[in-house]
Amino acid sequence: MWPVDGVVGENGAFYFWYDQNQGRLLNRYMDSEEVRREKRQRLDTIKEEILASVPGAALAGDQSFREADLAIDYAEDVPALEWDLVEKICDVFKKHGAQCKVSSIHVNGWFGDYDKLKMTQIFARERWGIDLEEKKDRFLFCGDSPNDEPMFRYFPYAAGVRNLLLFSDRMEYMPPFVADHDGGQGFAQIAGTILALRAGNK
Repeated sequence: MWPVDGVVGENGAFYFWYDQNQGRLLNRYMDSEEVRREKRQRLDTIKEEILASVPGAALAGDQSFREADLAIDYAEDVPALEWDLVEKICDVFKKHGAQCKVSSIHVNGWFGDYDKLKMTQIFARERWGIDLEEKKDRFLFCGDSPNDEPMFRYFPYAAGVRNLLLFSDRMEYMPPFVADHDGGQGFAQIAGTILALRAGNK
């Protein structure tokens, strides 16, 4: 439904794209179905521990649709938790050997050494036929939370929406440009700035 070439999801667990020839959505996972099933069982154990030990935490509203990670809601459909409780959620993930990243509303955990950048590089190679390392200065990445740090660090042109500033003291890599607005309005400002600059160069 979106005019995009693909979607990298769940911190790099997969990418989806719409195949025009087949007329349907296709996917490319980092792990096999068997491996994903085994990891899901391990994440279920972590889920029970977090919900039992962190007051106010809840499963993300879209958890039932997730393929490879566990998303714990700390600020979307529940009253925002204090940061020490967010860190407690992270500690449970880490105790079980899982990766863990904090987004603007969820704490996401998964098993595997992949991230958004690794799968984006694979997507660019497999779907576009380009080596992203050679072309990364032709792209602009826009993000909103700490789990976007690998992308901020990699792309020379990167931007964040304003709510990223909530996490600035907990991040090592910040983008060189931050919008004046949060969320979608911030993205619209970034896109509008690019279009205005392009128009000025013509």
